[in-house]
Amino acid sequence: MLYKKCIYFAALTAAIAASCSSVKQAPVASNSKGNVIFFDDFSESKIDRTKWSPIITGFHTNGELQAYVDSSATAYIENGVLVLKPQYSPNFKTIDNQQFDFISGRFVTKGKFDFTYGTAEARVKVTAGDGLWPAWWMLGNGMWPNDGEIDIMEFIGEADWVSAAVHGPGYSGETPFVNRKYFDKDHDATQWHVYGVDWTPEALVFKYDGVPMFRVTRKMAGHYGKWVFDNKQHLILNFAVGGIYPFKINGIKKPYYGLSETSLNKIKNGEAKMWVDWVKVTQNK
Repeated sequence: MLYKKCIYFAALTAAIAASCSSVKQAPVASNSKGNVIFFDDFSESKIDRTKWSPIITGFHTNGELQAYVDSSATAYIENGVLVLKPQYSPNFKTIDNQQFDFISGRFVTKGKFDFTYGTAEARVKVTAGDGLWPAWWMLGNGMWPNDGEIDIMEFIGEADWVSAAVHGPGYSGETPFVNRKYFDKDHDATQWHVYGVDWTPEALVFKYDGVPMFRVTRKMAGHYGKWVFDNKQHLILNFAVGGIYPFKINGIKKPYYGLSETSLNKIKNGEAKMWVDWVKVTQNK
């Protein structure tokens, strides 16, 4: 029972907290207050399809190496935790007849849950490796970037940092609104962290483990384009492989664009994973 799931929040007793921290290293608590409008702690045996929908690749972006599929090989629940795990699958053909050597998982709440303003959080840990690109983020329901993108946590394989970013019309792609959080070596991205964003009509404040690390305001966006974060957004969890963002950091061209030999071997050995303990969205009245 060593890996039995333990979810707890601030109101629980110190004794219970200590018990859970021995299983899933702290920090674990949600820092948000207000009415819970979405919550999934992945306590069922399968992914809840009333909350999440799989993406099956029919379009391809960012020079990424993977095709998204709906498969228990790339997305499953284990010990009360959602696991996203890319697989090496040479010559895999997509529904639009393109060929990839990797498959992976991407789940969204589009059409099932979206919201405007509030706090979105997830408790996540990842595997390190150059070119591994898991992410926890949100998208508007219309055309990109006109309905906005909020990247709560992106990781491209370097264990000592993760990043947050905001994309909109006039500030998309090479967005000026991006920032990194650097961890100390004993609490790096391979450990559990709570990644969240507080979203109000005037600002997006990114908080990691409850501590603000980056803020983008309506006035800041106005220097580049229109503030578009007044519309509903849905939630996304995915695990990409390689591509433009990792390549621009690591410069790796072989064996794959943005993906190192070491990371390739981790994928082949089933060691490259993104673990998601829970996802929560709250709103104040």
